[in-house]
Amino acid sequence: MLSLLAFSSVSAQARLALPRGSVIIVRTNTALESSTARVGQTFETRVSDVVNVDNYNVIPAGSTIRGVITVVQPATRQQSGVIEVNFDRLTLTDGTVFTIDGKLTSTDSAERRQIESSTDQRVVLVGGRGGIGAGIAGAGAASGSSSSILAALGGLLSEGRDVRVPAGTTLAVQLEQRLVLRGRGSRLADNASSLYTAEEIISAAQRALAQQNYYRGTIDGQMTYATQRALFEYQLDRGITATGNLDGRTAQALGLTLGGGTGTGTGSAGAALSIDQASTVRRAAQSVVGRVRQELAVSTIGRLDTRRAYSEGDIRFWFAISAFADNSSLYEQIVRNTSNNQGTVLAGSALIDAARRVDTAMQGTRVSFATQSAWASIRSQLTALDSTYPR
Repeated sequence: MLSLLAFSSVSAQARLALPRGSVIIVRTNTALESSTARVGQTFETRVSDVVNVDNYNVIPAGSTIRGVITVVQPATRQQSGVIEVNFDRLTLTDGTVFTIDGKLTSTDSAERRQIESSTDQRVVLVGGRGGIGAGIAGAGAASGSSSSILAALGGLLSEGRDVRVPAGTTLAVQLEQRLVLRGRGSRLADNASSLYTAEEIISAAQRALAQQNYYRGTIDGQMTYATQRALFEYQLDRGITATGNLDGRTAQALGLTLGGGTGTGTGSAGAALSIDQASTVRRAAQSVVGRVRQELAVSTIGRLDTRRAYSEGDIRFWFAISAFADNSSLYEQIVRNTSNNQGTVLAGSALIDAARRVDTAMQGTRVSFATQSAWASIRSQLTALDSTYPR
């Protein structure tokens, strides 16, 4: 029986698939410039964060994805430079190689909508547009020629500047075909970086998106284009990195119940707050800072009341609660925008440390009942991060 259980566990990890349309975030290892690039030239990108599927690691951070330049047009006085790239090979950190079919896409709302304005578009980098030294745009049908790409871009080429993408630039690789990989190691707890592919979870996401008017398709548990588009729009509105993937952070924001309890606030050390919970803590902390400033008669520019005798405890508490408010704002940004689960957990631990400093500082000063009550409410919310706090 033990042998059968072991075999079942291995089999469960043997084949895990990234659906067609999944987006992997990478960083370029070298610069790309339309003035020097050549058709057929390859370049390497590095996967920014681990990629987990259904809580199994399938792509470790630091794995590489190879890009191939398929079209290049240097800039002229009349036209901007253009580079088209595709992605054909994934190499894991252990040297395992997979053939992939990937194209460039964007996490920017305007660029993504332009790319997806019609189906089967080629996607290119255009010089002089965007904040990375190039803009990303759709450029006609995939079956079109190089000249048809330039014709489709039209006025987007008017700036007459070359594509210049520095090394270390973040790009988004979208899979054109389903990619089957092997799960690595044991099953992980639910986390922000995991992509969920089970039909029941996708169905739950579709229902949640439909309730909020993002999704109007069939509740079928399939990661269709319409589902990915609804997820993308939802992520944009929620301040989540917009990929169209059903990742842990998005599932958490949608209120989905996952096997390991993402977003439920289990109260164990190493948990993470949901986006809504982090936002609530940040707003409450900022409110307490305003209350304390008023009680201490401190102006908004930090001017102390010359008629008041301040104690060391007063100032220490003001500094501690102000620092906590800043830390809670930073934590909210991390929860919204970071798919690195380990980093998010460490940020939660740092926030608990900041809260403990407030607790200590509060003991050295006289605090109003209203401030005590407001801080007690924040402390109770932080137990979702660590059940040992505030004890």
